[in-house]
Parts: sequence; structure tokens; C-alpha cells
Amino acid sequence: MRKFISGLVLGAGASTRLGRPKQLLPYRGTTLLEWVVTQALESRSLNEVVVVLGRASDEIRNQVNFREATVVDNPVFAEGCASSYRAGITAINPESDALMILLGDQPGVSPEIVSQVAEFFRERNDQIVLASYRGRKGHPMVFARPLFDSLIELHGDKAAWKLVDANPDLVGIVEIDLPFPEDINTLEDFNRLSEARQQ
Repeated sequence: MRKFISGLVLGAGASTRLGRPKQLLPYRGTTLLEWVVTQALESRSLNEVVVVLGRASDEIRNQVNFREATVVDNPVFAEGCASSYRAGITAINPESDALMILLGDQPGVSPEIVSQVAEFFRERNDQIVLASYRGRKGHPMVFARPLFDSLIELHGDKAAWKLVDANPDLVGIVEIDLPFPEDINTLEDFNRLSEARQQ
């Protein structure tokens, strides 16, 4: 039986360092968040995609085409990304075998990377799988169903890493020979990423 993997795109960030919703920054002819959601959908390795929104939810819904992805709101987004895990897990298919966490501000994660991580999880028995870009660990991360309760109980930001660090024997690493896909937190980050694309 092929494992059912739910993709969870975290798009509830408050964009405090940017000063405006970074989800709506222009990126490759669309918005940053729409680009990330599209990468997840186009990988075809996820059985469903759920997107969690927080601040500026209405504005984002009006400007982003989520296609077949499910969109849910996290009313307590200020509590950090762990609160988005809780919102997302309540919205996924109850038969889901695993949750893949993707960052809504990390556009460099391609459909191929999503598929590589998903299929690695399907082929093995690791409870946690994550990508490693030339030795630097990062997203996507996959957590098997037995860890859902632990994800729900987490608090704050960088919360998933607490589970990774606490359970090294459960972790499988997907080695990816690509530069680390940077996330966007400031206008400087966005400008640097845009300049790199033009070079």
C-alpha cells in the first residue's frame, strides 16, 4: 500500500521583519506563496496539499490561486509555526500516513526535491525524513503519523527541529547536491534572491 503523504505549506508568518505580507511578494510572474504551493502541487508525490494562513489571510486568499490545495486559517499564528502544525493536522485527510512540512517563504524547493523526499520516506521505515543540501539540513521534512501528537504538542518557532534533535535514531536524511534554498524574511533577502536569479 503506497503511503499517503499530506503536504503542509506554512504560510501564516506575520512578516514582521518585512513590514508587509511576504506571501504576496512578486515572484516569477506570480506571488511568493503561490509559487511555493504550485511547486508542492506539481511534484505529484503528495496526495494532498494543505496551506495554513495567518495574518492578512483575507488579502492573501484574494490574490493567490491555491488551485486544488486546501486552505485553513491559524487564528493563533503569533504563537509560532507549531500552532500552524496544529491547524494543518486538523485539516488533513484522517487516513494520512505522514505530513510533509514546506515553508511558504522558501521558493527554491522544487517539485523534484519534494518528490525525492517523499519517495525516500515511502521506501524506508524512518519516522522522520528531511533534506540535506550539501550537508546543511533543512526542509522539506516528513513526519510519520505516530509523531503527529508530538507535533501538536510543540510550541514556538523552529519547533519541528526539537523533534528532530530529540529523536536522532528516527531520522532519515535525503542528500541533495544543491545549494541550500534560502527563505525570505527581509526585503534584503528578497532582493538578494531576485539578483541571484538574474545572474
